[in-house]
Amino acid sequence: MRIAFIVQRYGADILGGSEYSCRLIAERMASRHEVEVLTTCARDYVTWKNEYAEGMDRIRGVAVRRFAVARERDIATFNRYSNWIFHYPHTADDELEWLTQQGPWCPALLEYLERCHSSYDLLIFFTYLYAPTVLGLKIAPSRSILVPTAHDEPAIRLDLYKEVFSLPAAMAYQTNAERRFVSDTFRITARVEEVIGCGVDLPPPSSDPRRRGEAPADAGEAAPSHPPRRENGRSHSRGWMFRRRHRLYGPMVLYGGRIDPGKGCEELFEYFSTYAAEGGDAMLVLMGAKLMPIPDAPSVRFAGLLSEVERTAALEAATVVAVPSPFESLSLLALESFAAGTPILANARSEVVVEHCRASNAGLYYADKDEFVECLKVLLSDARLRASMGRHGRDYVRRNYRWDVVLSKYEKLMAAVRA
Repeated sequence: MRIAFIVQRYGADILGGSEYSCRLIAERMASRHEVEVLTTCARDYVTWKNEYAEGMDRIRGVAVRRFAVARERDIATFNRYSNWIFHYPHTADDELEWLTQQGPWCPALLEYLERCHSSYDLLIFFTYLYAPTVLGLKIAPSRSILVPTAHDEPAIRLDLYKEVFSLPAAMAYQTNAERRFVSDTFRITARVEEVIGCGVDLPPPSSDPRRRGEAPADAGEAAPSHPPRRENGRSHSRGWMFRRRHRLYGPMVLYGGRIDPGKGCEELFEYFSTYAAEGGDAMLVLMGAKLMPIPDAPSVRFAGLLSEVERTAALEAATVVAVPSPFESLSLLALESFAAGTPILANARSEVVVEHCRASNAGLYYADKDEFVECLKVLLSDARLRASMGRHGRDYVRRNYRWDVVLSKYEKLMAAVRA
């Protein structure tokens, strides 16, 4: 089949969010089908500034067709307009203006889709929120699949999204919690619905005790002073290599993704500073794109934007992974942590991540600052608990989020739409 993925931005350097999920799925589906991604020239979702070259590109074996964004976003103006439209009566034209201001506003992408949609067997739209999906779904709804990546936020209550969720032939949800929320919020008329999610690679076993299902001798001990063990020229202690590279010793709490108030980072910094002020000796390590100031504190370290290989090594090196976002439709950070055998500490306001924790027995969650501090202390002090959670997390990913499982579900969904 010839399949078009439509997504607001796309690139090997965009790690996290629905765009990352879209890329992972497109790359693996390209081995079975003729895949093309239709997207914009924007790299930054705050301004939508054109940074990639317009035209055809190829990224990790996938054909990518880029279109220039017609206008950049003024985030301050947009935030003021959003505050008004979310709280006051308004018209359908007001909502269209909001959609235009939100961006990415890319008429060229929509014009191409109007002209050429019939050359694709299926159109797969990622994320309900943005204009390419809202307007693109109207073009060929009977051959369209929506991957909504939806969660409860003010925007989803706008009237314009009622039509969005009524159009596609099929819905591909990330989790059962997302499906329940969408079904409770909208009248869904899709012929086919399936909870699919995104695949996660299970790292190979290493010399890390968590990989062998054992508890380390000391939960918070620093990495050993000797080099990692090698077999056939290959290191089996990638976590230690990450720690050595970044000079990290002792307990380590890791956060990965956009460092942004919207991802719960402001609250994470506040709660972790309370833990540190009470004598906690763990280090908070942050990896990802920095979109807000980071505390200037000896217990906080910024590792930067890491490659996928380094990201996996960081997850293995972590003692605990923090998942502070209150709004998630899947949380690849949580699933990748489980795959690495590292337990998570999650925000209880995220129904999706709480569901992951309960179903896997691989994480704890907090509702306030006191719970955050106490849960963190429990996880950091109990090596056997972490080892057990690590095993449970890997089993959970193996059962539900292996790539063969995910791709098989997509194939079934696509065949049903074609039929």
